[in-house]
Amino acid sequence: MKKDRFIVWRQGGEGQGQVRAGESSALAPRAGANAESVHPPAMTLEVAVLDHRELPDLLQERGVQMAAPSIPMRLIRPVSRAEADASATGPTWGMQAVKADISPQNGKGVTVAILDTGIDPEHPAFAGVNLVRRDFTLAEGDADGGVDAEGHGTHCAGTVFGRDVAGQRIGVAPGVERALIGRVLGADGSGSSEGIARALAWAVQEGAHVVSMSLGMDFPGLVAELIKRGLPAELATSQALLDYRANLNLFGALAAYARSYGGDTTPTLLIAAAGNESRRQQNPDWEVSVAPPATSDGFISVAAVGLGSGNKPDAGLTVAPFSNTGATLSGPGVNVTSAKLGGGLVAYSGTSMATPHVAGVAALWFQSLIDSGDLTRNTIETALKGSATRRPLIAGVDKLDVGLGLVQAPQ
Repeated sequence: MKKDRFIVWRQGGEGQGQVRAGESSALAPRAGANAESVHPPAMTLEVAVLDHRELPDLLQERGVQMAAPSIPMRLIRPVSRAEADASATGPTWGMQAVKADISPQNGKGVTVAILDTGIDPEHPAFAGVNLVRRDFTLAEGDADGGVDAEGHGTHCAGTVFGRDVAGQRIGVAPGVERALIGRVLGADGSGSSEGIARALAWAVQEGAHVVSMSLGMDFPGLVAELIKRGLPAELATSQALLDYRANLNLFGALAAYARSYGGDTTPTLLIAAAGNESRRQQNPDWEVSVAPPATSDGFISVAAVGLGSGNKPDAGLTVAPFSNTGATLSGPGVNVTSAKLGGGLVAYSGTSMATPHVAGVAALWFQSLIDSGDLTRNTIETALKGSATRRPLIAGVDKLDVGLGLVQAPQ
């Protein structure tokens, strides 16, 4: 039987444990964190190479909490791309919709992580930002990697913390001075849950307050891989469902640990795109629920809204026809102008574009609570969710489509 790579979540003293396949990521409390407020005290993320028959023995080993096979992950690709309006100046409509353009906060002192296709480090939008980059599409994680070859990660990063470009404000939190860039998807948009889990562990260890992820599990790709190995279609689908569920549980455990890892000093919020599979433009009933990992426990999932017929960012906003339903919050996700790979600006549409808006607003709320001395793992999540409003949306909007509503920056 072909052996697979399994992601192993193990509890162990001081983050130590048996390291398999030469890879591990020890998760111990950050320096300065209140050790009593962090639970569990130490965990280890490992990689084991084994076949499924060996899995029961692994799960019986001391400290092993869970294990999940590494499965295909994919980019949540934009549904449209357009040239940016070269004559436009001032804040983009998304900045205005979330009221980042009039917020007294700019994200200064907050660390943001983008787990995506990497970043264009030479783009003027990122001038002056300390970009800490690693490439998790490689087995060992290249410390000098993280360079974008696709453009998606550059666009998302620009929306979170990009500086003004050609007179346009594209970044929700342009005061962010340190960003963690984990390249988890290659130029073709593919990756693995192993790479993303390792990148997530790294981002938490590095002190990320906010982690933005515009990616999803590739269930059809997993089924196709199992069929390619010789499994009949019905058995491949059954095995894929088991692997899918195991990864959902793993990401839920990682989310719980991320939230508590730094105690109340540096809690981490995980924000992920809901997905673009709905087709309301063809039939209003053709809606798809939030795609994983955004649907895992502990993740804040993000739906996309767009400008309505009035073309006003403060009224008449509509649910994007492609946006999956059942998300936690909403963000501007249609015709979003941000940084373009190689320089300049480009407009994309997708829940991938809504997610960095919410991540940027989260950074503003982190700054506000840090400055006021009120930051705890509970107050930050309450503040972000409590900021959401449905007032700018068209009348009669389905609440399931927008969650709590459109996030708003602190004023």
